[in-house]
Amino acid sequence: MIYGYIRVSSDKQTVENQRYEIIRFCESKKLIIDGWIEETISGTKEVNKRALGRLLRKVQKGDIIVCSELSRLGRNLFMIMQILYICMNKECRVWTVKDEYRLGEDIQSKVLAFAFALSAEIERNLISLRTKEALARKRAEGVRLGRPTGSVRREFRKCYRHEKQIRAWLAQGMSFTYIGDKLGMTRNTVSHYCKDFLRE
Repeated sequence: MIYGYIRVSSDKQTVENQRYEIIRFCESKKLIIDGWIEETISGTKEVNKRALGRLLRKVQKGDIIVCSELSRLGRNLFMIMQILYICMNKECRVWTVKDEYRLGEDIQSKVLAFAFALSAEIERNLISLRTKEALARKRAEGVRLGRPTGSVRREFRKCYRHEKQIRAWLAQGMSFTYIGDKLGMTRNTVSHYCKDFLRE
């Protein structure tokens, strides 16, 4: 399938120029547009909230999306890269008229794929680093990390109510996991209660 994609930012703009450019381009390449996607929306809007997002979910291997220029896909480089990355994963081609850009099987696309993968890896590393730095800062400030003590204590209240039964299960050799399943609690909660609060 070959799709013509047209986007304008406001009602004052016309889609006709873009349509004309795409039609002339396809005629020169002996291509026939199977469907048109037109929308009036800012390029800064999330892709999933646009008609383009629905198109990206629908396209399949070998499909082609033709638009007048890359800026029609999005208003910033990161968004355009995300869209092209989706198309690459689905093996869908993207061709632009003015930019003469071709996303396909050529070396340019392979270099772009490497750039996408590298960018994603760098972003994951940065997120991990920021998380570790934030945790280290909180520890230095004396903040106790992990599950709040109060939430554990609230769980222990159920243990208090079933103390006789817990003692009976323990006497029968039942595991903390078994007891936790019976009481609707985690194994760790039962284990902590028995070790720290249960008195013989």
